[in-house]
Amino acid sequence: MTALPPELTGTWTIDPEHSTVGFAVRHAMVATVRGHFTSFTGGGVIDAANPETASAWVDIDATSISTGNEQRDQHLRSVDFFRAEEHPTIRFRSTGLELDGDGAILTGDLTIGGVTHPLDITWEFGGIAKDPWGTVKAGFEGTTTVSRKDWGLEWNAPLEAGGVLVADKVKLVLEIEASRQEQA
Repeated sequence: MTALPPELTGTWTIDPEHSTVGFAVRHAMVATVRGHFTSFTGGGVIDAANPETASAWVDIDATSISTGNEQRDQHLRSVDFFRAEEHPTIRFRSTGLELDGDGAILTGDLTIGGVTHPLDITWEFGGIAKDPWGTVKAGFEGTTTVSRKDWGLEWNAPLEAGGVLVADKVKLVLEIEASRQEQA
């Protein structure tokens, strides 16, 4: 994106009913398992004239993980992975934004299980529209790949033929619809 559309200027709140905070990871070295979190809040502030000042935040309820398999979800909430009982919130706080071609790179700090590391999320702007109730909506899709070991998520099991049960690299996929907050 060489510039942000001026109508993006404002304070935005994530609409969790129309957004997905998801992930994909290789399982048994042969397939990809996908999951998402069902409970999260977040938002951001954008000044289209000064995009480098943009800020964004997301708080994710670690206990809301859903992969379609309750036994796996319970394991992911355990001390082997998210340590959700001790650290129930996964947090992201932005530290900077850089426009890059047709998209933007949002830099920030991700905290999982009490461990914080920086990461970059590449974003594509999906558009802006007013819904039938007069609320201005904007769409964004963000992706990044992280090493789960960076956050101490090291549990694994060896496979008989070699390799491990759960890959280290996890792709994060954020499909966000946000509502602009009207100024009073």
